[in-house]
Amino acid sequence: MRLRTDDDIYRARLVYLGPPGYTLPVHLPYAQYGLFMLLVPLYMFIHWLFTFQVELFPAWEISLAIVTTSFIFRYVDPDRPARMVIRTALTDWRRTREPAAELRDPRLVASRIRIREELA
Repeated sequence: MRLRTDDDIYRARLVYLGPPGYTLPVHLPYAQYGLFMLLVPLYMFIHWLFTFQVELFPAWEISLAIVTTSFIFRYVDPDRPARMVIRTALTDWRRTREPAAELRDPRLVASRIRIREELA
């Protein structure tokens, strides 16, 4: 007797194929489109903070959003959603790291020890 696994549930993805009659060449999940749409204005705002100009066609911002989205979704799977990947990246980035140089613990040196013959 063979047992059926639940892999079919994990294979089903919500994918936007394109408008009716015109299939897009790339099939991406809805979550990737949403993250991309959030990252483009964020990168445009960061660019505006540095230059105080808004470009007509934000090519650099779009390319950075594509790279960031693909990097994030490289680690996304059915057991680890995108928001947990982002949260993990932010907490790992903020944590304190080990110092580059080794810090030694202070040595406890007994420089003034008196030895008595008898206890009083």
